[in-house]
Amino acid sequence: MTASPAIPDSPAPTRRGRRWGVTAAVGAAAVAGSAWTAAALINVPDPVTLAALAVIEPSAVGPWFPSRVIQAPARARDLPSRSRPILDRVPWKGRTVPLMDMLAATHTNAFLVVQDGTLVHEWQRPGTGPATLFPSWSVAKSIVSLLVGDAVARGQLAETDRVSTLLPDLKNGAVFGQITVRNLLDMASGIAVPENYDPRHPLTGTAGMYLTRDIAGFVRDNAHLAFKPGSQGRYRSIDTELLGLILARVEGKPLADILSERIWKPMGAQADATWNLDRPGGLEKAFCCINATARDFARLGLLVADQGRAGGNRIIPARWIDRILTPARRAVDGWQYSAQWWHAPGGSDSDISAIGVYGQYVYVNQDTGTVIVKLSDHGAEQDEVDTLSVMQAIAADLAATARQDP
Repeated sequence: MTASPAIPDSPAPTRRGRRWGVTAAVGAAAVAGSAWTAAALINVPDPVTLAALAVIEPSAVGPWFPSRVIQAPARARDLPSRSRPILDRVPWKGRTVPLMDMLAATHTNAFLVVQDGTLVHEWQRPGTGPATLFPSWSVAKSIVSLLVGDAVARGQLAETDRVSTLLPDLKNGAVFGQITVRNLLDMASGIAVPENYDPRHPLTGTAGMYLTRDIAGFVRDNAHLAFKPGSQGRYRSIDTELLGLILARVEGKPLADILSERIWKPMGAQADATWNLDRPGGLEKAFCCINATARDFARLGLLVADQGRAGGNRIIPARWIDRILTPARRAVDGWQYSAQWWHAPGGSDSDISAIGVYGQYVYVNQDTGTVIVKLSDHGAEQDEVDTLSVMQAIAADLAATARQDP
C-alpha cells in the first residue's frame, strides 16, 4: 500500500470562478516578476510557468503542473459506437441555430453524445483526437464525490464525521470541529475562502489555492468562517479540497491511486489519466485538474447514468447516486446542488451535470438515458444555462426519436 502524503507543517458572486490561467497567473507573475527567488518565497510556481499560464488556453494547462498518473486497466471496456443523427438545430439565446455554430461560439474542443450506453455522436476539433487528455477543471469535484460515496459505503467515512476528527493535523478545532463531511459535500462549510480571481489579489481565495505549492498549508492558514456551517450553500473550492485530503487520509494513499483502484480500472477507462499536484510528489488539487480523454469523461457519465454500474458491475453504491440526484436542502448560489453535482435549471432531479470552468460539462439525464460531454476553452462561467438548455434539447429529441422507432 502506498503511503498517503502527510499533511506537513506549513511554510507558509461566482460559482466556478474566473480564468485561473490568466487572471491568477498574470497577477502572480506581476508579484513575482522575473525573480525565481521571489516565486519561491511566496510558494508559487516559477516565473516561466506563471508566464506560460498567462497566455495558453485553459485546455493546455495540465502539462505545466506536476501530476500523478491515474492508471487505466490493461484492457479498456468497450464503449459501443453507432453513429446516428442528433438534433442539428438547437435553441441558443432565444434563437434556433445550427449545433455546429453553437459549438464554435463556445470554443468547443470535444463534443460527445451517448444514448442508452452507445456513443452516437463524436466531434473533436482538429488537432485533437480520442487520445487527447483534456483538463477537467471543476468536473473533478463531481468525481471526488463518487470516491466519497464509495468510502461511505465501505464504512471508512460517515457524512456526520467532523473534519477535525478526520484531519487533526489542521489543528483549528474551533473551525473544523463545526464542519461535517456533509457540509463539504453540499458546499455549506462556511469557510471564508472566496472564489476570487481578482488580478489585484492573485494569491488569495481559490486563485491562491490553485497556484500554491502547499495546499495543506493553504487550507490550514485559511481556517476562518464566513457563516455557520450548514446554514447556507455557497460554492467554495476549498470544500472539495478538504474532501480530497480526507479521502487520502482514510484510504492511506494518494487520490490518484484511489481513483485508479476504485473507478478508473473498474469502469474500464481507455487511457491513463493524470491529476495535477501542488508540487512534485505532493497533494492532488482535488477541486480541479484531472486530465483525461473525452471518452473516459463519457464513461464517468455513464457510470452515473447507469446507477453506479459499469459493464454490469457495481462500482458506486446506488444509494450514492440517489444522494446525488436528490437536491440538498440549501441551494448553492441560486442553483440546486447535491454532493458536488449541479442540477440543471428547468430539468428533473435526474437531470444533473458536473461542470467545470471554461465550459467543461459531463451532463447526465437518467430519464432519457443520455450522457453528453462538452470540453471547451470558453469564458469562465459564460453561457452555462444556455449550454445546458442545448443538452436538454438534444436529450429530449433523442428520447422522442427512440419512442418513435420500434
